[in-house]
Amino acid sequence: MQSPRYIERSPATPPAERPAWKLAFRTPPQLPIFTGSKIEDASGAPLEIVLVDTDTGSPAALPQALRVELVPLFGDFLQDGREDWAPEEFQKEIVKEREGKRPLLTGDVNLTMREGRATVGELQFTDNSSWVRCRKFRIGVRVVPGSYDGARIQEAMTEAFVVRDHRGELYRKHYPPVLGDDVWRLEKIGKEGAFHRKLRNNNVVTVQEFVRMLMVKPDELRAILGEGMTDRMWEVTTNHARTCEPDDKVYVYAGPHGTIYVNSVFKLVRVEIGGVEWPLQQLRGHAKMIVQQLMLEAYEQRHSLQEAEAFMLHGHAANNVPLLQNAAHVAAPAPAETPLWYQNGPEIEFPAPVVDDVVSIPQANSFGYQWPGQVFHMPG
Repeated sequence: MQSPRYIERSPATPPAERPAWKLAFRTPPQLPIFTGSKIEDASGAPLEIVLVDTDTGSPAALPQALRVELVPLFGDFLQDGREDWAPEEFQKEIVKEREGKRPLLTGDVNLTMREGRATVGELQFTDNSSWVRCRKFRIGVRVVPGSYDGARIQEAMTEAFVVRDHRGELYRKHYPPVLGDDVWRLEKIGKEGAFHRKLRNNNVVTVQEFVRMLMVKPDELRAILGEGMTDRMWEVTTNHARTCEPDDKVYVYAGPHGTIYVNSVFKLVRVEIGGVEWPLQQLRGHAKMIVQQLMLEAYEQRHSLQEAEAFMLHGHAANNVPLLQNAAHVAAPAPAETPLWYQNGPEIEFPAPVVDDVVSIPQANSFGYQWPGQVFHMPG
């Protein structure tokens, strides 16, 4: 029996008359896809098939129920960009399982469509796509032949994708990553690869630690990864890391010159200098240097920062603020008896603080103050 990789196709059949309706997938499947794993849409919900008007794309419905079936297709079907095809063309592109194997696509492959929609509860591939000529599959759906005698309804199919063996799922990236994920769950960092080993040797073992260092010491993080990580790879990895969602915890660090409140990825939440709360957009001059030094000091003590009471933050705590490890619970410090800052009032000037090893501060702009590794978002 000849492998489907070598099956020769007959010349393309001229497309039939354009149908009035067609099937469609409401949203694409979530990638990557592994053998034996449930196939869901991009949001993690079951795949949904709908009937639409061919000309307008608007939802449509027929008075009777339709029997539809899902089938595996070769990934290189319709490489010429056509949007119309004959039923015979579609039929020729259905992939048969390898000899001695289970059906290639299993689960809810036969459905009843009512009122123009059908939901796919369970669906999975039983074999990977490496053995077919294009090394990719599509999922197709059509009205079951012989079950409907009305006007033609065009079949639907997904984009082409690779189906990997389920063992590859052990190395799957997470979208988005979570704080406790191993750092190799980030794009471009392979499990037990060179980048993973370098990060682990520098105690950056989780996504949380990666994002913390990215926020406060990006140059040091970049140096750890070394020259093997190109600028493009760095961009992909850091963009993926920044999608990590924090929770609602806020932590406080008090130094000799002020107090800062940060979340667990070291995004600045609140600043107090001289007992006065400073709006982030009002940080200037020495106040900026104080905050930068406090951020560096807080980072060095990140595993023992104290948790601040959310109600003490007067509504400043962000919803996206995650838990720091090994943190002790403590109430936020009360402000000292110092004149408050008022909108449009004169700027409070501080004498130059005695601060060692302060890094020079780049200029602020109208949107935010930025220093290496941290951006203070300043509205207005």
